[in-house]
Amino acid sequence: MASTPEGGAPAPASATGLVASTMATLRRHAPFNAMRESHLAFLASRLRLAYFSEGEVILEGGQGIPECANIIKQGAVVVSADTASDEVELALHEGECFPIGALLAGRPVTRTYRASHDTFCYQLARRDFNDLVEQSEVFRNFCTHRIAHLLHQALGNLQKDVVASSEERQPLERPLREAIHREVVTVDESAPIRDALDLMVSQKVGSVIVTRGEGELAGIFTLRDVASRVALPGRPVTDPVAAVMTRDPATLDADEFAFQAAMRMAELGIHHIVITEGGRLRGMVSERDLFRLQRVGLTSIGGEIVVARSVEQLAKLARDVRSLVPSLLLQGVSSEHATLILSSLNDRLTRRVIALLADDFGLAPDDFCWLAMGSEGRHEQTLSSDQDNGLVFRDPADGNADAVRSRLVPFGREVNEVLAKIGFPLCRGEIMAGNPQWCLSESEWRARFAAWISSGDPVAILNATIFFDFRPLDGDPELADRLREWLGVAIRDQAIFLRAMAQNALANRPPLGVMRDFALSEDPEHARTIDLKVNGATLFIDCARVLALAAGVAATGTARRIREAAARRGLAREEAEGWVAAFHYVQLFRLRHQTRQVSRGEAPDNHLDPEGLNDLDRRLLKEALRTARSMQQRLALDYHL
Repeated sequence: MASTPEGGAPAPASATGLVASTMATLRRHAPFNAMRESHLAFLASRLRLAYFSEGEVILEGGQGIPECANIIKQGAVVVSADTASDEVELALHEGECFPIGALLAGRPVTRTYRASHDTFCYQLARRDFNDLVEQSEVFRNFCTHRIAHLLHQALGNLQKDVVASSEERQPLERPLREAIHREVVTVDESAPIRDALDLMVSQKVGSVIVTRGEGELAGIFTLRDVASRVALPGRPVTDPVAAVMTRDPATLDADEFAFQAAMRMAELGIHHIVITEGGRLRGMVSERDLFRLQRVGLTSIGGEIVVARSVEQLAKLARDVRSLVPSLLLQGVSSEHATLILSSLNDRLTRRVIALLADDFGLAPDDFCWLAMGSEGRHEQTLSSDQDNGLVFRDPADGNADAVRSRLVPFGREVNEVLAKIGFPLCRGEIMAGNPQWCLSESEWRARFAAWISSGDPVAILNATIFFDFRPLDGDPELADRLREWLGVAIRDQAIFLRAMAQNALANRPPLGVMRDFALSEDPEHARTIDLKVNGATLFIDCARVLALAAGVAATGTARRIREAAARRGLAREEAEGWVAAFHYVQLFRLRHQTRQVSRGEAPDNHLDPEGLNDLDRRLLKEALRTARSMQQRLALDYHL
């Protein structure tokens, strides 16, 4: 039975001084720190303070619709599946609210809530709770979409750290139509080069779009074309611009997002993207349009990678790539897109190394396919990612795979060594193209995958968590595409193997504590930290892999796997997006933690000390890890585990 510290009935916090004090306490926590003063005052004036002794039941599962919402002022509350169970499903701490879902739905609670030790809770009557939900959009959004709401606040706090004006800050999370800053400048393909040059000077632009007929896109004419195709060869400016333009320029639809333009520029080493809408020319965006903060130079780095000729040059460019991450985050780029951009530029670095060394070894691009695996295969690299790669080649006509392997393994080993020199550590488990075990023909790879699927032993499961995330990075992509197509068919109905993978995914539990927020590492080397990779991101990655393989999803990225698998299985979109948002939050914290380490001259890792987090970040990290547990519970239901 709840009581006040004095042992009498709970009294309303109605005194002006007490209301102000209560408001100050609430402001330390989300969502109360973002609520209007009037709404917070409404809440504080209607709260009662209740005390629960250690082990006391606050709410019991199945005992009717709760009469009030609880906000923990001091202490902690443990939640279990039912009254007879000693297993704690989660723990709630200061500033957290319960039971939000039951109150919103007007249903009994399904779990049992107990005080883990002496605990004080603010209590808000159900009627007042409903009134506050109606009045306060902030509170309503928090109650209905907790992860999304907290993530929005956390990202907003991060971006406040940027010392730049609102005009300078151009977020990449916007449609491309919003990035077009001026009317499109065009010239007909039959016009002389002089006309195009006159336009570039008079309009103060570095490029013009070349059209034909009724405004159909024919090409683009840039300053690079002026230098390489007009000035250097001494071409007459009376020649038609069609003779010197760049044909088939990169295009994107106006509905696509600015980050996609940034990635395309980085991939192709270009500075402009033509924007179309409904099949018609809409405009053009440049790298400068996307990045007003000139610390970010995706395409300049991408262009330098293409022409780099030495390990020293590539090592410098790799450092430049890593230095982009803080700027991307401060520009408002999400962790999902930051890791995509980072992975895209790292792909370019790897392709350049492969191109330089393939010539030395006398190899043609269609002799092999370089496979990216692990985080690289998922396009989810951070600043602390090592190498995971392999090689696949066609089955030789004479059946002598060893002869082909003898040519490719030394090449793979040299690529691995050069990648290590420019900043991509060698894989400690030797999962690299220079290892003969992972330089295989198509039929050998199929046999290897088939053996793992049929055995389902721990080694096979471990290999599945790395190798099943492969994608083509360089060489002949058809080799990887055929292997992916075969694997999709081979594994879809392998219920025993998928169940074993699900068991493996569930063996890694979120590091949530009972008496404290988090269960921290006892490893002396990383004492009192959380490994955000192993005990954070991997929770989502492993679950998503099982869901995707079972649903026949070919994508390797965790977010795409979750979304596509959920759609195919008919899962609620809100549930899937909650998993995705939580995964991206963990990734954001990995990137923030690593960029701070790099700025201090430290080697980046994934071991975060949660004591250094502010209240909002601690809260959101807990929510993200709880969401990982809910994803695991979904997997457990699927496979009766």
